[in-house]
Amino acid sequence: MRTELDGRMDAVMAAMTGEGGALPLGRVERFGQQLPCIAAAPPTLAAYFAHFAAQHAEAEFLIAGEERLRYGAVHAAAVKVARALVAEHGVKRGDRIGIAARNSASWIVLYMGVLIAGGVATLLNGWWQKEELEASLRDVDVSLVFADPPRARRLAEIAGATWRVVEFDDLKPLDVALAPLLRASDDVALPELTGADHATILFTSGSTGQSKGALSTHFQVMQGVFNYLASAMMMLGIATQDGATSDLQPATLLNVPLFHVTAEVPVMLQSFAIGRKLVLMPKWDAVEAMRLIQQERVTYFVGVPLMSFEMLTHPDRAKYDLSTVTDIAAGGAPRPVEHVKRIDAEMEGAPLIGYGLTETNGVGTGNWRGNYLAKPNSAGRPSLPLVDLAILDDAGRALAQGERGEVSIRSAACFEEYWGNPQATAACFTDDGYFRTGDIGYLDEDGYLFIVDRKKDIIIRGGENISCQEVEAALYEHPEVAEACVFGLPDERYGEVPGAVVHLRSAGAVEAEDLVAFLSAHIAAFKVPQRVWISTDPLPRLGTEKIDKVSLRRDFRAVWAAEAG
Repeated sequence: MRTELDGRMDAVMAAMTGEGGALPLGRVERFGQQLPCIAAAPPTLAAYFAHFAAQHAEAEFLIAGEERLRYGAVHAAAVKVARALVAEHGVKRGDRIGIAARNSASWIVLYMGVLIAGGVATLLNGWWQKEELEASLRDVDVSLVFADPPRARRLAEIAGATWRVVEFDDLKPLDVALAPLLRASDDVALPELTGADHATILFTSGSTGQSKGALSTHFQVMQGVFNYLASAMMMLGIATQDGATSDLQPATLLNVPLFHVTAEVPVMLQSFAIGRKLVLMPKWDAVEAMRLIQQERVTYFVGVPLMSFEMLTHPDRAKYDLSTVTDIAAGGAPRPVEHVKRIDAEMEGAPLIGYGLTETNGVGTGNWRGNYLAKPNSAGRPSLPLVDLAILDDAGRALAQGERGEVSIRSAACFEEYWGNPQATAACFTDDGYFRTGDIGYLDEDGYLFIVDRKKDIIIRGGENISCQEVEAALYEHPEVAEACVFGLPDERYGEVPGAVVHLRSAGAVEAEDLVAFLSAHIAAFKVPQRVWISTDPLPRLGTEKIDKVSLRRDFRAVWAAEAG
């Protein structure tokens, strides 16, 4: 049954996006369809930065330890970086420029500078090992990489690199860390960009193993940002109706990595439009998060479900004033139902959850406040005003309400293509423009999405996607591994973790611990299986001669549960 909150949200959104509203809609053609777009969005990220940094020039923007930077100063630094990139590093429109580093003020200024200079901000996973970095850098033909010291050391180990690495010390203040880039002449001309120019590449782990570079244009990223902005303005409109607004500056922790779409689009980029303060956390720690919430009067919290759960259950939570937080959001993975109920009962902020993907620029669905409590295992309704969500069968036909099929999203914010991979791009879109997410779900009678399974062979560990095939490929690099099967194991803290069953060429040649050590040197730590079983017998196979992953996953999940007691 349609809730009162749903009705209020729809009414506010309709007024805001209708004629005379703050965010009127236009149309853009793609896949032969006329898709709604937010006409008020600036055409490029460079224009967006300039407009809102000027509007909020004196407001605090970035808090990084003792360093406190205002919007105007950050934008001025980014323009200087852009001029240095053009004049001193020869960056041209469309060049892929990598950033491999922890969250920092320098990271954000580099990102802005690359985009203002016309480059494509290529966001490299900071947890990757040398082989993973090399594969992605070669895949998208990066010409220049900015790296903090730990990532620079990994990059230095790559033989035959075709890119230059510029190291910066992200632990130093911005004017010191980026000093060589902040001396460029103001006379350097910057390119005139359009919405069709390439803007960002983020890497996504699908079922096929190696990460793919998801390319988005300036227009697509801006539409994603403004769809989030529309949601924020909608909830502000409802709060205003209820007399529940605050005079605090909006503020949030930046506690998820900027190389992921959640931190990039709804957290970092949306902040420009609302003048929000970002309090940087290079590494997650629940106590430090609560200290910063109290100190900086944080109004909004978002992270993977593990983060809010660790604060909820921390024995010292009562020592901190978390009352300024009005919403406790999560993304990247579902929250257990019990966590939703406990957050509502025990914390002052209201729980909410969003569902989106790298390829959709984070845009998808949202489940808000009382609606989330009523349907705590739902990802929510499609996010207005842009998202068109459908449940499709394998042929791309829409299924009826209640039927299970592949969750598919169509919007002006969906990405352009997988870089250099037209086959993968064609496979992920239907002819009429729906992006196939790889998740299996259904819509209930109120239009709420319930995700029940995955079509893609991936594991989601605390919000981080892991390709089973990639981990299996890494295991096969070990000379003693004859057969390998990787799958998800349920985990109370992370949701699920990788597990593996391996059959060796020579019985007893290596132990499980040896395989874990081998993998740790070749793939990111979060991808390394939490548990490795060595099978003395060959792994079971289907009639097609493929390893029977379904039965292995079922049997070893039972073993895992028994071992846990």
